[in-house]
Amino acid sequence: MQAPFITWTEKMSVGVEVLDADHKRLIDLLNDLHDGIAAGHGTERLERVLDGLVDYVATHFAREEELFAKTVYPGAAEHIQEHRALTKLVKDVQARYNQGKFEALSLNIMNFLKDWLIEHIQGSDRNYKAHLNAMGIH
Repeated sequence: MQAPFITWTEKMSVGVEVLDADHKRLIDLLNDLHDGIAAGHGTERLERVLDGLVDYVATHFAREEELFAKTVYPGAAEHIQEHRALTKLVKDVQARYNQGKFEALSLNIMNFLKDWLIEHIQGSDRNYKAHLNAMGIH
């Protein structure tokens, strides 16, 4: 059995249980998408996984942004800009894929998403850890 495309590590923890659970789910969805591409799964199945990823990205970002608003997180504006950029990218990939442009789900895109997610979690997301924890959110 081959290693997962992305493996969760404790270094990725942001100290907020619900957000860590979201991040683990996003990693699972990216792993499913990557495995489906590598296994040559049909477009219907890949489309379903991609749709699930796009939906869950929106759910997770909304949850983070709600916590930012509730706690008046000072880094919220910049962080939300990063969310908007990734949301646009994954929706663009989804639209291109749904139009039959199957190269939209290339390994280059998968590697970009992997790198973005890991860097975002270990960078920007870790930045709110102390703030949210100080506000009693764990």
